[in-house]
Amino acid sequence: MKTFNIWYISSFLISLFVIIPVVTVFLSYFENTSDYSELLKNTFLFEYISNSLILLLGVLIMTLIIGVTTAYLVSFYSFPFSNFFKWALILGFAVPPYIYAYSLTAFFENYGTAYSILKSLFGDGNYNKHIPKFDGILGAILSISFSIYAYVYILTRASFYYQSNNLIELGKNLGFSKLKSLFKIIIPSARPAIVAGLSLVAMETLSDFGAVDFFSINTLTTAIYNSWLSFDDLAFSNQLSFYLLIFIFGLFSIEKFSRRSAKYHSPLQGGFKTRKKIELYGLNSFFAFLLCFIIFFLSFIFPISQMLYWTIIYPKNFFDLNIYDLILNTLLLVSLSSIILIIFSFISNYGNRVSKSKILNFLTTISISGYALPGIILAVAYITFVAWFDNTIINFFEIQSIKKIFIGSILGLVLAYFVRFYSLSCNGIKSSYEKINKTLDETAYLAGYSKLKTFLNIHIPYLKSSIFFVIILISLEIIRELPITLILRPFNFETFATTAYIYASQDLLEAAAVPSLFLVLIASLFIFLISRYILKEENE
Repeated sequence: MKTFNIWYISSFLISLFVIIPVVTVFLSYFENTSDYSELLKNTFLFEYISNSLILLLGVLIMTLIIGVTTAYLVSFYSFPFSNFFKWALILGFAVPPYIYAYSLTAFFENYGTAYSILKSLFGDGNYNKHIPKFDGILGAILSISFSIYAYVYILTRASFYYQSNNLIELGKNLGFSKLKSLFKIIIPSARPAIVAGLSLVAMETLSDFGAVDFFSINTLTTAIYNSWLSFDDLAFSNQLSFYLLIFIFGLFSIEKFSRRSAKYHSPLQGGFKTRKKIELYGLNSFFAFLLCFIIFFLSFIFPISQMLYWTIIYPKNFFDLNIYDLILNTLLLVSLSSIILIIFSFISNYGNRVSKSKILNFLTTISISGYALPGIILAVAYITFVAWFDNTIINFFEIQSIKKIFIGSILGLVLAYFVRFYSLSCNGIKSSYEKINKTLDETAYLAGYSKLKTFLNIHIPYLKSSIFFVIILISLEIIRELPITLILRPFNFETFATTAYIYASQDLLEAAAVPSLFLVLIASLFIFLISRYILKEENE
């Protein structure tokens, strides 16, 4: 009974800690705001909301078309380099939207890279008026879409891969063409996966800060940032966070519901049978290759080439950058956050397993929704809670202020990462934990193992591969994360993401290329490592 209480209480406290920012945002909604809030409501608030919705709609349409089309081609057809594109198409995820925005602007701006290419090929000329400009809303839509369409691609491809042969044959028997089978049978059967992917895209779009800030677009995320930083109105910042959070939780609920009802295979007798891909020849093969190559080029080769170009022609920026410190800072954040997240995710999952408490299970379900919190909302909520705790509890006991310990420190940054990425870690462990039959636990108890010994000697060794997978996922997210790191980092403590942002905000895109290039290369390595998990096939 004592062991049960320890595991139960530990899991309960972990879940309680993770939901603190969510509760903070909701409670802060009722606080008094400054005159700035009334000014904004009467002037630019409608613009913030409309821009957010236009951006959301544009990104959803683009990611739907790109993600579903590429997933369909690599899942059902064999053409030159189709196996390469299967994993190469997720490399765009290594390029955060804000870095894609830097590359897009640097290439198409007046006297930018496109101008230099045309000048070198055709000599002097007034090329600027013929070069398209991708800025504002359009630039943000392109930057975000090519960066995160992989959500739709990965989930849709998984659904397509596990679709039954019977479903494909049904279209042939009905006399449907390949195109009609796609729209009448294949896509409808993959709808839950597509909706889940689009829900994740929507959450990422609404929470984006780097790209919209770079293009000077007034959205709800920039309004939250400006309310707090520029006008020192933390209460109104939390009110805006409340509105955005309600909408994002609605999307999160849709994603959860769709994933819950998703069915990626038919329960055929004899198990899953590998479906042979259709071999494409001639023009069909060429067009399939060309389409996948264009998406791969635009999402990955284009931004990385632009950054490499700036790095080569301005080598001084490479030597001026303290790469050693940036790598150490990144490794420090990744290692500390990964260790803490893995340990507490194990405790939480095992606590749920042994306690079998419905209350604890409900609290854990709420706590893993922290991933739906945009980084900027989480950072503001974290600062709000620490300030309240310091002013109320700490002052009451007349103890020294704790703000410096938890704000502008490595500890504060890691705690914010913990809340933000707890869902990834907890769900990553949980999905493998559920495969361990509970009779194994009972057998261990009968053999004289305590709950702690069962946890250490049986569960952890079984879940080693899951630990590796979760660490890579967390590392990938941390090195890409911008708002949390930008707001909560210690003074003079920079990562590749914050360094690139600072240079870009000073209109020094050439200097931003070097940290951006390192960030993308490191992220690409992590994506390559996890591709064997998320793109695994039965016959591999």
